[in-house]
Amino acid sequence: MKQATAPKSLERAARAALDKKATDLVLLDLQSETAFTRYFLLCTGMSSRQVQAISDGVEDQLGRNGARPDHIEGHKNGEWVLLDYGDFIVHVFSPHARAYYDLERLWRRAARLPTPEDGSGAAD
Repeated sequence: MKQATAPKSLERAARAALDKKATDLVLLDLQSETAFTRYFLLCTGMSSRQVQAISDGVEDQLGRNGARPDHIEGHKNGEWVLLDYGDFIVHVFSPHARAYYDLERLWRRAARLPTPEDGSGAAD
């Protein structure tokens, strides 16, 4: 059985996060779990400035391909930035916020997809 991969736009977001030195990337496939989005990208920045830089990098990279977030939350605070692109949501956390909200545990039934740091490719 072939392992599922993330769509190209989500892989671009993941690569943009990695370009800004995001750590602990996790891609969750939520298609069988919820109707409000298809995927989550979770990652961590080590400071509020890095959290903001990661979210800015994702927004800039996806904007080059014409994608704009439907909604952004948390950028000013820099503890947890949420970028909602409809089909996927990017969550950029500080280490404290990531441990506190623990979305991996909350969505533990969701399938994990390979990330670009795993050396994976993306689907169309």
